Amino acid sequence: MDTIARVRRAFHVQGWSVKKIVRELHVSRNTVRKILRSDETDFAYERERQPLPRVGAWKAEIERFLVANEGKPSRERLTLIRIYEEVRALGYDGSYDAIRRYAKTWAKNRGAVTAETYVPLYYAPGEAYQFDWSHEIILVNGVTTTVKVAHVRLCHSRMMFARAYMRESQEMVFDAHDKAFAFFRGTCTRGIYDNMKTAVEAVFVGKERQYNRRFLQMCSHYLVHPVACTPASGWEKGQAENQVGLVRERFFTPRLRVKSLEELNVWLLDKCVAYAKAHRHPEQTERIIWQIFEEERGSLVHYVGPFDGFHCVPASVSKTCTVRFDNNKYSVLSTAVGRPVEVHAYAEKIVIRQDGVNVGEHPRCFGRGEAIYDPWHYVPVLARKPGALRNGAPFREWVLPAAMEKVRRWLKSVHDGDRQMVTILGCVPTDGLAAVDAACQEALDHGVCSASVIINILARSRDPAPAATLQTPDALRLTHEPVADCAR
Repeated sequence: MDTIARVRRAFHVQGWSVKKIVRELHVSRNTVRKILRSDETDFAYERERQPLPRVGAWKAEIERFLVANEGKPSRERLTLIRIYEEVRALGYDGSYDAIRRYAKTWAKNRGAVTAETYVPLYYAPGEAYQFDWSHEIILVNGVTTTVKVAHVRLCHSRMMFARAYMRESQEMVFDAHDKAFAFFRGTCTRGIYDNMKTAVEAVFVGKERQYNRRFLQMCSHYLVHPVACTPASGWEKGQAENQVGLVRERFFTPRLRVKSLEELNVWLLDKCVAYAKAHRHPEQTERIIWQIFEEERGSLVHYVGPFDGFHCVPASVSKTCTVRFDNNKYSVLSTAVGRPVEVHAYAEKIVIRQDGVNVGEHPRCFGRGEAIYDPWHYVPVLARKPGALRNGAPFREWVLPAAMEKVRRWLKSVHDGDRQMVTILGCVPTDGLAAVDAACQEALDHGVCSASVIINILARSRDPAPAATLQTPDALRLTHEPVADCAR
């Protein structure tokens, strides 16, 4: 191109003759004439037909390897060198470069035939929402933590909702739906999901799916019809996929630093609302997302309240009155030992039930190898083992009401103080914690710290008020009251 430009400038601007251009620029006369006659600024040679004398007889074998490659993961595909070696082993005597050129042409032609195209979609107000998960890295109290973020997006208004969890399990799916629908103030008639294991148990031909039983219960509660995408077809829920990238770029970059997940989720909700109020709708560009979302709320299915979204797991109770779940131990009532229980795992709590009765409830722990105790579960055991009150793990950081804690410290210096304290604690199930604390305070006011005194105070507080004095009729009243004779 540089030579063409110099020839054109020399002839048209400087007025040189063809002979002078040939002599000065060292270009052949035919080339100069071609440049000046065609008036082109670029010459390119493209072969119209590429003969493949050596490859021609082996096209079928080469294409067989290339087609087989397309159906394999990238790490299992054969390289062109390997394909060349395989074909050569069959009798091919041509060069590797010929196979490389043929594979390049084949891939180009096949890409033109199989290029995917898409049809823009339209969703009516309240028709559908899309759900997806993403993994983000944040700092929680200075510790690098990977959190799972649930994404829900209304297809019509493009209003988005995001909430972070420590797990991607089924109870988190239930909680994410409840929090999203409570924020939207309603639900859609259709939910679009990928084939996540917490929702889909089996994938059949076409759109047929076998959904998880608890997941179907949740959809029935919210009056939602679930629809699963085709495997490996993320474009069928493209809005949720785009939201994942948008939230990661705008909300989680640079890396966030928070004190707790509760703080993060409040911040995420504020950011979703702020984004909707500051950005225009991609289709109705004259209006912002929040305005269309406010209109769509009128078309949503009424929010019927939270779904009892727990994940049920059977478990056994150990002799230490604990149940193991998710690599942690949770305490239960001592009366539950020896019989199976059900662990109802929620997003934020663990409820343990036996024969339809709650035998334990704790805030959920997401660590590993931790033990979560409720000291009151072990009070009946202390009646037989009062010495465990001093060194028992459940009582190590037990915070009692102020008066009871003073009595406990006072009784530590008594030889049978542990037994007396256990007797006082045994009154809590019948009299209540507030009444026992008040009795301890009354005993402290009198300068006496003894289990018998405190039990006596509680007994007097339980006694009903004295009976009312009866009015004696005049007919039964004595006229002459007897006088006591002390001399007798």
